[in-house]
Amino acid sequence: MTKGEQTKDHILERSAALFNRFGYNATSFGDIMADTGLEKGGIYNHFASKEALMLEAFEYAVERLNGRYSAALEGERDAVGRLNAVLAVFEATITDPPIRGGCPLLNAATESDDALPTLRSRVRRAINGWLTTIVGIVERGQLEGQLKRDVDASSTASVIFSALEGAVMLSRLYRDPAHIRSVVAFLKTYLQSLKQTAQS
Repeated sequence: MTKGEQTKDHILERSAALFNRFGYNATSFGDIMADTGLEKGGIYNHFASKEALMLEAFEYAVERLNGRYSAALEGERDAVGRLNAVLAVFEATITDPPIRGGCPLLNAATESDDALPTLRSRVRRAINGWLTTIVGIVERGQLEGQLKRDVDASSTASVIFSALEGAVMLSRLYRDPAHIRSVVAFLKTYLQSLKQTAQS
């Protein structure tokens, strides 16, 4: 990695945490300069504008999150096992977030609803990727006879993702992991109900 690449990675790492903790609108260029130890020109050497930095920082945060999911799913072949791995990663983000400030998807989705349409588009793309991943796990499980044929893959993905993100929000708001633990326990029971049996 060249010195320029190291500098850019340093800016992304520090600014991703700032945006995730304090918000994309609230974080100023001055905050980024103070946290990175760089002057404005040094940052502009790598990013054309604050918006460009904001979007790349979000992608950086998503890559960090996705890396955890990829590691958790590796080696899991059973559909319920793969889905349980997703639950475990979500649960771990409460005590060990991939980026300081909690789930970058939840934080960015909340802030970008109307104020930041470009960011909103990136958030939707990232979430669509995860919904598609869960749908794929369910559909593969059905094809391999692991999950019931009448399970609606899209609805299942929506329920799982929405329940987990809601639980993350409550756990962060109340600073109490009991919310994510309760939802994960509920979803584990739900996933067991989707399993194919000899009679189904």
